[in-house]
Amino acid sequence: MKKFCLAVSILAASTSAAWAQSSVTLYGILDGAVRYTTNSGPAANKSASLSQMVGGGMSQSRLGVNVTEDMGDGLKAIANLEHRLLLDSGTAAAGDFWRQAWVGLQSNSFGRITLGRQYNLLFDAATSTFASFKYSPYIEVFKPEIGMALTARQNNMVKYLVESGGLRFEAQVSAGENSADLSQGKSMGGLVRYAVGSFAGAYVWLRSEDPTGKKVTAQTLGGSWTSGPLYVNMAWAQNKFEAGYNATANATLFGSINTGFVSRYPTSAATALTDAAASVRDLYTAGVTYQLTPQLNLGAQVWKGKQTGLNPFKGTGVVEAFAVVADYALSKRTDAYVEFDNLKAKGNVMMANGANTRTGYMAGVRHRF
Repeated sequence: MKKFCLAVSILAASTSAAWAQSSVTLYGILDGAVRYTTNSGPAANKSASLSQMVGGGMSQSRLGVNVTEDMGDGLKAIANLEHRLLLDSGTAAAGDFWRQAWVGLQSNSFGRITLGRQYNLLFDAATSTFASFKYSPYIEVFKPEIGMALTARQNNMVKYLVESGGLRFEAQVSAGENSADLSQGKSMGGLVRYAVGSFAGAYVWLRSEDPTGKKVTAQTLGGSWTSGPLYVNMAWAQNKFEAGYNATANATLFGSINTGFVSRYPTSAATALTDAAASVRDLYTAGVTYQLTPQLNLGAQVWKGKQTGLNPFKGTGVVEAFAVVADYALSKRTDAYVEFDNLKAKGNVMMANGANTRTGYMAGVRHRF
């Protein structure tokens, strides 16, 4: 009996090893920078500058775990947990500890399906197909394009991805679960991406609801082209809000550039933010990256945002921005960078402190592992 039990144990162990080969990978980014920004004082002294250390200049610092289990016949189990942190203070970058938390299955035959909190399709397209910079998808402290991505992540999401040659299709759907958190609202959408040779392009349609069931419909279309050391990108994004959509969220979705926008002519000081809400918001962006040497990359990106206010006399306006970056690879995993950005607000919107322009200067170091 003992010999039989031992034989069964050995067989079970060898069978498990044959069935499943697992790997667990710890990864992360540590990014710290010093930044100087003009016109960053309070309303009473809006021309005052701000000097600070930022806990993520080009990239938000993070620590994550990727899990892959090969179950044979082209089938894998996959999972991810990712935490975001502020390097300058060591605190969590957001209220949710896990910025990504999902599990799924991947097959050579049917594609990939994942369940949990994960990036939405707008973010997928912006970072994988027409990223603002070849060596870094966006600037963490200055990212108008991510402001158009409807919080970038969605809770309670089921996402499906399938590829054939250069063609990729993705779909997402998520349940609202009666939460007051906008990232937990109902959503549904689709992505089509095509890549051939040096060109890649994608289109996304995504609809999301606020806690009251009011909808925002987002679209984005863009592409990129690479030729040797040259990389060029161009994209358009639009958010269209149903009347009654959460006004505070509406006005702050574009606020991914280290500032917020308010109405220049609010009904009262208390409504300055919500009076800046839009019925339609469009963003046009284009940029270029050039690898001057194996270590040195130079990049420039421009953005132009236009919105029609829910109240045109209070919220219609234009935001113009540009940024230039020089990034030097010190090794395969560590780089140093300097960055310059400028922002202008026109029409019936302005920055929260009443400023119309703002300029930023930044220098930092980033390590990936």
